[in-house]
Amino acid sequence: MTKKTEKLYYTDAYLSEFDALVLSCEKSDKGCFETVLDKTAFFPEEGGQYADTGVLDSCRVLDVRERDGVIIHITDKPLEAGNQVHGKIDFQNRFEKMQCHSGEHIVSGLISKLHGLNNVGFHLGHDDVTLDFDGVLTREELDNIERIANSIVYKNIEIKAEFPSADELKVLEYRSKLELFENVRIVTIDGVDVCACCAPHVSRTGEIGIIKLLDFIHYKGGIRIHMLCGYRALADYSERYNRNREISNMLSVKQLDVCPGVKRLFDECTKLKSEMSALRRTCLKERMNSLKESSAPIIIFDSILAAGEARELANAAADKTESFAAVFCEKGDGSYTYIITAKADTKPTPREISAILNESFSARGGGTDTMISGSIMAAREDIERTLNL
Repeated sequence: MTKKTEKLYYTDAYLSEFDALVLSCEKSDKGCFETVLDKTAFFPEEGGQYADTGVLDSCRVLDVRERDGVIIHITDKPLEAGNQVHGKIDFQNRFEKMQCHSGEHIVSGLISKLHGLNNVGFHLGHDDVTLDFDGVLTREELDNIERIANSIVYKNIEIKAEFPSADELKVLEYRSKLELFENVRIVTIDGVDVCACCAPHVSRTGEIGIIKLLDFIHYKGGIRIHMLCGYRALADYSERYNRNREISNMLSVKQLDVCPGVKRLFDECTKLKSEMSALRRTCLKERMNSLKESSAPIIIFDSILAAGEARELANAAADKTESFAAVFCEKGDGSYTYIITAKADTKPTPREISAILNESFSARGGGTDTMISGSIMAAREDIERTLNL
């Protein structure tokens, strides 16, 4: 049985390089290699966050998992058992996760202390952090939590990670999603939070940089909060700032006036849509009134009619012809949607016309003996030639 891996990240969360002995390396069924070392600084996928990545000599560490105390490094190339290797983690990524996880402890601790809610879910992903609680909070309450959380960051309080003895653990009050009994690692932020946690953390709250609660939704009877901290919060702010600047430039307003600028643009668009709708109705009526009596089919091709307008025009055309009426609306990719309509007992019926189109062009359509709607991919001249029955 392979002995348990010595977890170097417990003694030094900032350790980014280390040397270790390769105990085993086996090819997995996915084509990668499962490498076990006697010790490692790579944190596995655990505690609600994804694993560290990096290299072991020239091998890329793609993922890290833990099985019964043994850390499995998923590498892209094999390593020789019995050899010494030099490991190096992607520390920038690790540090960003440390900032986010430590920030989560502050937020969860405050919500527990001020509102009595329990953290029942935590996920630290590549894009953001989600925190699930077993109760609901308002936007105003979350704004207050964010303000207090950042004041704790500025106080630069020490963050301690320890393994209390069994006797100490019995009398210690701490947060935990699971009932734990031995080898419990406790992360403490004095006056703020005491929580069981296996993940690496920053050493002082000041290193978190900033805590930003982005958004929240009601989730499973409680609330789910989206959060970012440190470098990731800064990157998010920079992206939002740049987008806001682009919008302000397009609107020719100051950045802080973007919302009124968008509101003004929205009102203008609403007014223009209303005016355009009235104009379209007028144009459609004039077009319908201009239709002339005919004994032959009336076939109309158009590129701007909406579905309802095409139906109205087709019905008006059917009233003017002893045959059938068809309106084809171009979609811009060489295809058309169509409406074929006719009075009752008119021959050929729209259903029969649709069958001809289906057979000639693999068109698709359905309806009744008096009206068919469908779509077709064909050239206009070919459609016209086919419908001149």
